Amino acid sequence: MAAPIWQKSSFSGDAANCIYLAATADGGIRIRESDEPEIVITTTAERLRTFIRGVKEGDLDHLMK
Repeated sequence: MAAPIWQKSSFSGDAANCIYLAATADGGIRIRESDEPEIVITTTAERLRTFIRGVKEGDLDHLMK
């Protein structure tokens, strides 16, 4: 299996505050943070799309208070 090619979010700040994404060979998406790169979340493109849409629409704002 080839090593994932991680892409840093353009919204990430300094090196201690970064989110990275990588595509998998089977069409999945991996997500990790720079401060704990050994912890990786795997999801699908559709689930990530749904999550991002919910964030943009404010569906999770109540969690940030």
